[in-house]
Amino acid sequence: MSDAFVVVSEASKAFVGVQALDRVNLSVGRGQIHALLGENGAGKSTLIKILTGVHQPDAGEVRLDGRPVRFRNPREAIGAGIGAVHQERNLITRFSIAENITLENPPRRFGMFDAAAAANATAKWLKLLGLELNPGTPVVRLSVAQMQLVEIAKALSLESRFLVLDEPTSSLTPHETRALFTVLRRLAQDGVAILFVSHKLEEVFELCSHVTVLRDGRNACASQPLAGLTRGDIVRLMIGREEAVFAAAPPASLGAAPALELRGVATALGHRDISLAVRGGEILGLYGLVGAGRSELARAVIGAARITGGEVLVQGRRARIRDVTAAVRRFGIGYVSEDRKGEGLILQLSVATNIAAAIWHRLARLLGFLTRRMQDAAATPFVRALDIRTPSLAQRVANLSGGNQQKVSVAKWLAAKSRILIVDEPTVGIDIRSKAFLHELLLRLARDGTAVLLISSDMPELIALADRIAVMKEFQVIDSFDNTRDYAAASARIMQAIHG
Repeated sequence: MSDAFVVVSEASKAFVGVQALDRVNLSVGRGQIHALLGENGAGKSTLIKILTGVHQPDAGEVRLDGRPVRFRNPREAIGAGIGAVHQERNLITRFSIAENITLENPPRRFGMFDAAAAANATAKWLKLLGLELNPGTPVVRLSVAQMQLVEIAKALSLESRFLVLDEPTSSLTPHETRALFTVLRRLAQDGVAILFVSHKLEEVFELCSHVTVLRDGRNACASQPLAGLTRGDIVRLMIGREEAVFAAAPPASLGAAPALELRGVATALGHRDISLAVRGGEILGLYGLVGAGRSELARAVIGAARITGGEVLVQGRRARIRDVTAAVRRFGIGYVSEDRKGEGLILQLSVATNIAAAIWHRLARLLGFLTRRMQDAAATPFVRALDIRTPSLAQRVANLSGGNQQKVSVAKWLAAKSRILIVDEPTVGIDIRSKAFLHELLLRLARDGTAVLLISSDMPELIALADRIAVMKEFQVIDSFDNTRDYAAASARIMQAIHG
């Protein structure tokens, strides 16, 4: 093993009576890419926040390059050579890419911010990640995946000696992920210590040499070589049992008319001649690289962007969906956004309020006003059915784990009895147990007659779930085919369509 550069010894941290970390140990060597794994709520985020100066441990010690450190704030951690890409985006959306990337050390000329120097410095890091963007582009114009890459570029620009990456590939396609891994391997060769957090175990085995697993705030294993461990070994360490495996059944008999059909659709966002259909009882998977226009197409369908040509049909009838409210109330279309915290949920409101949000109009119509009891009654069946782990219906959604937040986001559309469900990146940043549950839920919804349009950058997920797959590139559908769930064949066809 490389010489230890970062060592955490017997670290403990509690919040309002909850023991988040209990005597946790971690050792990351120079030039080592080290995986930190565990389910949501296992303590990973708390440990990362201690390493990056957001929190201080109640007990135990952190040593950096052999010296004990106790960061009072993130700026001190950055000054000590620690860079981080957090799961929660930390970009200032009204600033440009260059302003965000150079924020910690902005170039100046005659005492003023030097925009040209910032753009030149930024271009280097964008090129390293294969990101073809103008450094002057405001971050608010970027897709979620592009924002993720800018976050990574920002962390790389600090030229840190210790780099923490928390779910860095959650919104990236295999193409972008491979480019990132090439950069990380190069950094490791230069002696940078890297802590890599991911729920995608295939990435961990491809990239990392050592692993630390947390379960319920304690070490299930500490700084163990990955060589000799299997996926099953890791899963048992994470959840204390074998991984649940599901088998997708063939689709039930499908309705004659598609539940949702696009015929030659063009949008103000740049889509051209988009034709696809999804029937009740099936899952249509939509795949494409970052910038292919998948999420943008979903937003156009639900009325959040203008359709400029072609036809949209719902249940065989032409539909003019003017806004999101009409999509939900008139046409029965639900939309689980890829940005669950920015768009899908109201984080500061309760579980019950979030689940009932799509049916407020229906509940209020009964008596003319809306009460907490009415919301609780509407939400309770879905909290039970989806096994949403919350101390009460009044709990703020912001305080739930990522997996439970995603369940709330889905529950909202189940409560609305959506006949068509568009699901964009449903399992980004959630743990193995929650991921398996949501996969089973989507399959069950489809088999019960819901038409599901699944957008996912996780190719194994898409191929495991979808009955048919459509591939997008440059805001067009370039291929579509029935999915036999043969991963080798399906993945080869997808990549041939994109790069062939």
